[in-house]
Amino acid sequence: MSATIFPAASFAELRARLNDLPSTDVRSIAAARVRQDNLTKPQGALGRLEELAIFMAGWQGCERPVLKRAQAVVFAGNHGICRQGVNPFPQEVTAQMVANFRRGGAAINQLCRISGADLSIIPLDLDLPTHDFTEDYAMTELEVLDAMARGAASVDTNCDIILLGEMGIGNSTVASAQARALFGGTAWDWVGPGTGADAEKIAIKARVIEAGIDRHKQVIDNPFVILAAFGGREQAAICGAILAARMARIPVLLDGFICTAAASILAPLGIGALDHCLVGHSSAEPGHRMLLSAIGKKAILDLGMRLGEGSGAAIALGIVRAALAAHEGMATFAEAGISV
Repeated sequence: MSATIFPAASFAELRARLNDLPSTDVRSIAAARVRQDNLTKPQGALGRLEELAIFMAGWQGCERPVLKRAQAVVFAGNHGICRQGVNPFPQEVTAQMVANFRRGGAAINQLCRISGADLSIIPLDLDLPTHDFTEDYAMTELEVLDAMARGAASVDTNCDIILLGEMGIGNSTVASAQARALFGGTAWDWVGPGTGADAEKIAIKARVIEAGIDRHKQVIDNPFVILAAFGGREQAAICGAILAARMARIPVLLDGFICTAAASILAPLGIGALDHCLVGHSSAEPGHRMLLSAIGKKAILDLGMRLGEGSGAAIALGIVRAALAAHEGMATFAEAGISV
């Protein structure tokens, strides 16, 4: 399915291909809502679980959606902005964590195992960091499109839901810069500790982001160019995966601040490109709540987490499974012989 969008030779060509994205099935939504209203409970008593079941029904195009197969994809990339001293850990940690993922030793491995998701790890040219966005565009147009295509190609279109996450030393600064470029404010509104930055590092992040905004202020009205100016390969790959999932009508569970910031590149396009996306959790990163408000999303969970790796999405998958189990397995009042 992703071949209908990628490869694309330019941002203009990509944008033109996004004018007719698949939409949710309103009949299935209506049927699922009727079922929810007739299950053996007061209407609305399961709160967000009812909303999630109806959401899944709309994208699966059936009254009683299922979750037989889930895929979690973690993209990894390195960033030239680390030259500015924004990161408390060296960039070598990105590759070391990729190796840890592949050995099964990271948090995301355990969370995918318990939530029932197949994990894919996609490192993206870790030996070739992006450019320092205070000096140049982080990526060229073709590099962005290549990373998006690689993200799209990673999506297993036989899955019922896709979980997206990331790993990359320095990418909390990238996410904050993207959010600042997309939604305004000041760098201080968006920066946070990331992997453990102290007050001095956070101040460096803010200064560096404002320098980048000043460097690229002429392009902040074009979302794809913002991605080229500030983003990383993992952010571009997340966007590509989201679009590939949309073409296959597969719902997406986004992770925390960095993943949501990447996805937010698609929000200003005005085509509902994130309508099939849920947000797994509200990150402890201070900018995440503001970002969720900007794109009109409400996180499923709020656990004070800021790990990344897709960890919040993996935990939220269990909530989605619970929603569908109740939707499918509960009896209606008529089936149970209960008078209402």
